[in-house]
Amino acid sequence: MENKKSNHESFDVKYRDFRDTMLPDISSYEGEYFDKAVHVFLSKHWGWLSPASISLAMFDWYTHMGISPIKQMSIIREYQEKFGLLFFNAFHSFFSKDYTNLITCKKNDHRFKSHLWCEFPFNLYSQCFLLHEEVLNNATKDVRGVSHHHQNVVKFLSRQVLDIFAPSNFPLTNPEVLKVTLDSHGQNFYEGYKNYIDDIYRYIKKLPPAGCEQFEVGKNLAMTPGKVIYRNHLIELIQYEPTTPTVFRKPVLFIPAWIMKYYILDLSEHNSMVKYLVNQGHTVFMISWKNPDKEDRHLGIDDYINLGIMSALDIIEKIIPYTKVNAVGYCIGGTLLMATAAYMATRSDKRLDTITLFAAQVDFRDAGELQLFIDESQVTYLEDVMWEKGYLDGSQMAGAFSMLRSSELIYSRMIKDYLIGEREPMFDIMAWDHDTTRLPYRMHSEYLRKLFLNNLLVQGKFSVNGKKVSLGDITIPMFVVSTLTDHVSPWRSVYKIHLFCKNSIHFVLTNGGHNAGILSEPGHANRRFQMMKRKEGGKYITTESWLHSAPSMEGSWWPSWQQWLAEYSSEQTPPPKMGNPQKDIHVLHDAPGTYVHKK
Repeated sequence: MENKKSNHESFDVKYRDFRDTMLPDISSYEGEYFDKAVHVFLSKHWGWLSPASISLAMFDWYTHMGISPIKQMSIIREYQEKFGLLFFNAFHSFFSKDYTNLITCKKNDHRFKSHLWCEFPFNLYSQCFLLHEEVLNNATKDVRGVSHHHQNVVKFLSRQVLDIFAPSNFPLTNPEVLKVTLDSHGQNFYEGYKNYIDDIYRYIKKLPPAGCEQFEVGKNLAMTPGKVIYRNHLIELIQYEPTTPTVFRKPVLFIPAWIMKYYILDLSEHNSMVKYLVNQGHTVFMISWKNPDKEDRHLGIDDYINLGIMSALDIIEKIIPYTKVNAVGYCIGGTLLMATAAYMATRSDKRLDTITLFAAQVDFRDAGELQLFIDESQVTYLEDVMWEKGYLDGSQMAGAFSMLRSSELIYSRMIKDYLIGEREPMFDIMAWDHDTTRLPYRMHSEYLRKLFLNNLLVQGKFSVNGKKVSLGDITIPMFVVSTLTDHVSPWRSVYKIHLFCKNSIHFVLTNGGHNAGILSEPGHANRRFQMMKRKEGGKYITTESWLHSAPSMEGSWWPSWQQWLAEYSSEQTPPPKMGNPQKDIHVLHDAPGTYVHKK
């Protein structure tokens, strides 16, 4: 017995030696970090999209479609019927000019708008493509059992794959390219080749796209005169110089989104919102966020509130004491402003007089097409990708926005640049759009988890400096602007603020997109908007009722907003000094400052 016991103990010792040699203690290597490193490695090939998230979505759709034979048969039957009718219709156009498309393009799809696509055989190419697009759309929606999120992901992925094979992308099947080729005797391909080589060079050298050199911050962008009067680790605070003999007593503070440079609000001379307000007699302050790097990985949302909005309010109070501030938040800057205002309400801090929101959401349950990239798998994957560098690169965010509108932002540009051989003219908002920023690891992780994934702000579960806040505590008047074709902050999602705040709200719906709808200066052609006020404590009305009852007006909404600001800032005073040296607030730099130049 002792011999057997001794042999057993000997075996255990040998096994432990083998285990320690071949299977070392994972905890000693901090296995979690190894897993993150694996995700970082995968991102080199998969980019910022989680392979697990995509696989789960595809599996969910594929298995439920596989056990839905009636759904399959209905799709096949519809395809056969339409394809036969389409082919006959297109073939008929070969002999007759009396031709109408069987399948029409979507309103925002401009690939086949030219009359050249109505001629045979190009009408057959475009119609076949649109038919397959329609079939794929039907196949990826209303599949019983598939989650809504997975359904949208599969629809998005199928659209990305199909867009690659659009007949407009190839010279032999694109009549517009063929016409240009014949007219120029092939010169367009030579010019397109030069454009392609130039783009490759710029990509390797990490230079901005062609044409951006025409626009330079401080020369023909962000030109409104002002001074940087405060700087900390996260922001520069710009105070703009007055242009009127007297000004409204209550100043305006802009809180732009940190996922873009602030000068979208001070773009060119003709469409600068800052310049417009200054010329109307408002004292304007602007937060310019620092472009973070790896040393800023631990900056969180609380830091953006404390070092950003709260610090700016402290400085403004020292320059213009005993007055309140009209705060303006753009996009996620508006979401941050709402969280800050709710926090200030818990402390009885009454330094805000009004709140203006531009394309800003508080409820992220229906947060537009960006929800495609938000689930537990995707957020975890993104966190691990950010973990390596300490931030999310701006180019990755720009890539996500481009993929949402790939036919317009990717393929149409490539056709124009490389096949037709003509550069799309660069203009100010495009140059600004390419001036991307980084997002610090901790802040972006909190932003994705607390807002997009768990939607805590509207549930009373969002914490600021360790204290839970409620939007219902905000009682000051609000002016909320949304845009009709916004795919980042859909206007119906922005409208939900009526559900969570009982204060007075002027709600505006203007035509245009996320940025173009906000840059709607007076004199801008083809601008219109709807506006209606809900009184404090007023009843909620649905978006459909609002659309039918809100008065419609032609032109810019800026004058209506300025008039609203003036009503809450009616007292006129001499302009304040730039800074306040007596309270150690000194002029540090000319506007636009130094942070905006950091790449």
